Amino acid sequence: MHNLKDLRKNFKIYKKKLSDRNFDLKLDLFEQLDKDNRKLISEKEKLEQEKKILSKSKDKSNFQKSKKISEEISKISDQQIIAENKLNGLLYIIPNLASDDVPIGKDSKSNKIIEQSGTKKEFSFSPKSHIEIGLKENQIDFDTSVKLSGSRFVVLRDKFALLERALINFMLDIHTREFNYKEISPPLIVNEDVMFGTGQLPKFEDDQFEIKFENSDQRKFLIPTAEVVLTNLVRKSLLTMDQLPQRYVASTPCFRKEAGSYGKDTKGIIRQHQFYKVELVSIVEPKDCEPELHRMLKCAREILERLEIPYQIILLSSGDMGFSAEKTFDIEAWIPSEKKYREISSCSSCGSFQARRMGAKYKSPKGNDFVGTLNGSGLAVGRLIIALLENNQNEDGSVTIPNVLKKYMNNLDKI
Repeated sequence: MHNLKDLRKNFKIYKKKLSDRNFDLKLDLFEQLDKDNRKLISEKEKLEQEKKILSKSKDKSNFQKSKKISEEISKISDQQIIAENKLNGLLYIIPNLASDDVPIGKDSKSNKIIEQSGTKKEFSFSPKSHIEIGLKENQIDFDTSVKLSGSRFVVLRDKFALLERALINFMLDIHTREFNYKEISPPLIVNEDVMFGTGQLPKFEDDQFEIKFENSDQRKFLIPTAEVVLTNLVRKSLLTMDQLPQRYVASTPCFRKEAGSYGKDTKGIIRQHQFYKVELVSIVEPKDCEPELHRMLKCAREILERLEIPYQIILLSSGDMGFSAEKTFDIEAWIPSEKKYREISSCSSCGSFQARRMGAKYKSPKGNDFVGTLNGSGLAVGRLIIALLENNQNEDGSVTIPNVLKKYMNNLDKI
C-alpha cells in the first residue's frame, strides 16, 4: 500500500510509474474521493473542538448545544467512514511501483534474460514428458485424483511420493543449515487481515479458496503460498535494529483456484489447485532489499545447481511482476520434452509495500519506519519433480537419482 500523503504530493510521478504497471490511476476519481474524506474529517474535528470548549463551560444552557453537536459528530463520523472506505477501495488495489532498473513493458515479452546456466543433456532418444514417465507404472495417477477431487489435482504413488518428500527435505536442509533460514511450520488457514497484508485481498479474491466456518466473525482462507503466513509473522510489530534481518523458510501445501488460467497448462502437474512449495521470506531494513534479493536468488538457484538441472534467470518487466513486487527475478528450469524453460521460482522484493499494509515497523535511527519484505520460491516442488524426471530420464523409462539426493531416497540409484 502507498503513503497517501506521498501519493497526493507526487501524483504525476505515481500515475506515470503505475501506467508502467498497466494500472490507470485516474486523477479526478482520486482527488474527489480524497477531497470528500478530508472535508468530513475537517468538519468532525471542528465540531469536536467546539464541543470541547462547551464542556469547559459551567453554563447549563450549553448542555443542549453539546448534545446536538454530539449527534452531528456521530452523523458526520458515519459519513466519513463511508468516504474513507471508498478512498481505501481505490488505494488497496493500486500495485507497487517498479524499481528504476526494472524493464518497462506490458507483459512477459519485455522480460530480460540475465543468465543461463548448466548444460542441457543430449538424449540419444526422444525424451518423454513427465506425464509419460509417471504413467508407466501409474506413479503419477490422474484418474484417481479426478475421482477424489476433480481436475488439477494429482495422486503421487510409491517412489514418486518418496521423491516429493525427498526434494522437500533436501531443500529445507540446505536453506536452514547452509543459508541460515529459520524453519517455520505455519497454519494453512489464515484470516482476512493476513491475506490483505501481503496483497492477496481484495484484488485477487477470485483466486483464493475461502473456508466457511459457522459462527465465525471473520473470513478464513487456505493459503495460496507460505509467503502469506511467513511475512505476516511480523504483522503489527515494532522490531529493533538487532532483530533484523529475519529469514524464514517453510514447506507447505499451497491452494489456488487459478482463476483466469483455464486452458493454460492443463496437462500434467504444471498448474495445480494444490501443490507443495518451499518458500523463503526475508524481513530487512528497506535499504537492504536489493542485496537481500540477490542473496535470496542465490539460495534458490543453488538447489538447481546441486541437482544439475539447467536453468535461466529472468528479470521481469514492469507489466509482468506480481501486485506487491517492486522487482522480481524468475528462475526457469529446462524442460526437455517441451524444449523450453519453465518457471520454477520467483524471487521478489516488495520494499515497504506489504509492511505498510501489515503495520510492520522497526526502530530506525531516524524514528519508527516500515520494514522491507522479500519472498521467493526455494523451490516449487511439483515443477522441480518435472524438471528432475525429464532431465534425468533414461531410454528404458527409468530416472537416475542425482547423487546429492540419494540419501533422501533410501540410497536408490534409479526409480
